[in-house]
Amino acid sequence: MKADSQNPLRLKSMNHVSFVCGSLADSVSFYRDVLGFVQIRRPGSFDFDGAWLFGYGFGIHLLQSEDRMKKTKKREINPKDDHISFQCESMEEVEKKLEEMGINYVCAVVEEGGIRVDQIFLHDPDGFMIEICNCDNIPVVPISDNESPPSSPINHKGDAAVASAGNRAASPPTRGITHSSKGSPRFLKTGSINIDWDFSPFSFQFVRCIRKCIQLVYPS
Repeated sequence: MKADSQNPLRLKSMNHVSFVCGSLADSVSFYRDVLGFVQIRRPGSFDFDGAWLFGYGFGIHLLQSEDRMKKTKKREINPKDDHISFQCESMEEVEKKLEEMGINYVCAVVEEGGIRVDQIFLHDPDGFMIEICNCDNIPVVPISDNESPPSSPINHKGDAAVASAGNRAASPPTRGITHSSKGSPRFLKTGSINIDWDFSPFSFQFVRCIRKCIQLVYPS
């Protein structure tokens, strides 16, 4: 690959992400049995506990925390937290499977310029957030050098609701839903959730792609 201003380090692809976990066994089970990764051989020269998994073109490297007691888990699922995202074939099937497994999750919808993106957020055993979405609805449009960063954030619309897994509460398309495996359904009026997208490494690209699409459809 030829080095240029767009790729000064001549990077080729993403290789892996690495997480420190409180329980190596629990994390391996989650990434293998829930997300579908395959556990692979790890170099035997390492002098610390860990596990490697591979899937969807990249790896997950898990490291056992040296002090399990200090590893605190995040309880609330917040779409603005650091996370990795996976594209799926069917959002409905993902929700069905998560409910069958009793895994808590939050649903959200982003709508902009006639484009709709459905999102599901959940935690791994250590509280690190995972997103599952149909983000390929968003066209990937390169931006020009003279385009300025977005001046306003994309709005996540809708109320949030808390419901028990397996007891899905009816909701309009723009409502976020949190599923809990305990307790009866209850609804919390939260109003509009404003997402500034700073948590994503592709934040500006996402918004610029949306703006570019609008410009192509509705030229000034």
